[in-house]
Amino acid sequence: MNVIVDFCIVPIGVGVSVSKYVAACEHVLNDAGLTTQLHAYGTNIEGEWEAVFAAIKRCHEVVHEMGAPRISTTIRLGTRTDRPQTMDDKLRSVAEKMKQ
Repeated sequence: MNVIVDFCIVPIGVGVSVSKYVAACEHVLNDAGLTTQLHAYGTNIEGEWEAVFAAIKRCHEVVHEMGAPRISTTIRLGTRTDRPQTMDDKLRSVAEKMKQ
């Protein structure tokens, strides 16, 4: 099953800046071959359910390996069975409606 996820990982106990941990997760997601869109407060991820959640698990492992004693993650997700849909499809649909 294909899934689109909005993923926000927040290492706790590592200081104010978390960008190096976010960058490490971006490498994990890219290495997994997933389609991603980084944004100011997280990352959108698109792919097969098992691959997406395996990569999210790996992000947690990597961030802990980097020294974060605790992690808080927020995940929102959506699936469809009526037709295939990509992140680009969703963005394009909104952009078309904005032109009207």
